[in-house]
Amino acid sequence: QVQLVESGGGLMQPGGSLRLSCAASGFTFSDYVMRWYRQAPGKERELVARISRTGGITFYADSVKGRFTISRDNAKNTVYLQMNSLKPEDTAVYYCNAQGPYNYWGRGTQVTISS
Repeated sequence: QVQLVESGGGLMQPGGSLRLSCAASGFTFSDYVMRWYRQAPGKERELVARISRTGGITFYADSVKGRFTISRDNAKNTVYLQMNSLKPEDTAVYYCNAQGPYNYWGRGTQVTISS
């Protein structure tokens, strides 16, 4: 059974850091490009970051460039999103996505940035 399970979200003050994890199972993780998306209330889901199958190529949305870092550990079937210098506008549900032979989504983890 395919699963993508996000964790690490929560409530944080502006300027703080969070590290999201997405644990994958049920498919060959290393065959998939991994992405983090987010969706804020009343807004469309947007791509935050993407990482290639081997981890050698990354992409970031302009809104998070320099603050967020995506990484993956193919031995652990896990992708991470390190989020630093968090802002209130980073508040959203963060989703993990695996794109390859098929397209898989996690259920999301809530990130709330507020003082």
